[in-house]
Amino acid sequence: MIVWLNGTFGAGKTTTAGELVEVVPDARIFDAEQVGYMLYHVEGLPKVRNFQEWTPWRALVVQTAFRLLDYVGGVLVIPQTVLIEEYWTEIRAGLEKEGIPLRHVVLHTDQDTLTRRIETDTIETGARQWRLDHLADYRDALPWLTREAEVVDTTGVAPARVAQIIAEGSGG
Repeated sequence: MIVWLNGTFGAGKTTTAGELVEVVPDARIFDAEQVGYMLYHVEGLPKVRNFQEWTPWRALVVQTAFRLLDYVGGVLVIPQTVLIEEYWTEIRAGLEKEGIPLRHVVLHTDQDTLTRRIETDTIETGARQWRLDHLADYRDALPWLTREAEVVDTTGVAPARVAQIIAEGSGG
């Protein structure tokens, strides 16, 4: 099974993923961004704003998840923002084709909390402005995200509790 944690940059996906693997048996994190970083080293790919624009990224994420689950079993927790509906549809369809059960969860919080989290983040300080600049992209994607995913409001909720809420819905 895959639990895909979606949401805007700074919503707490990585922190929640770390908590989730502590409470869901046989769960491990798969960082799909690493697939994108791998592709950045391939010469001749078109220049893009975001590695998700590369069709191979989406296909490789699906295939890597499939191969990992086939190899180790259990639950993959993927903390990855996907805000383009077409890309999500392609990923979801690929996972369905491989027969992988998928739980798509959007971590959501109010604008003030999100801005405060980003501005006070001591880990990803170099990406602070970039994350703030992409809040509008998240707002624009929210209508389709709410149709395609379970939305978990993280406003005022500790990451460990958010993970517990998700785990309870995953049979964990």
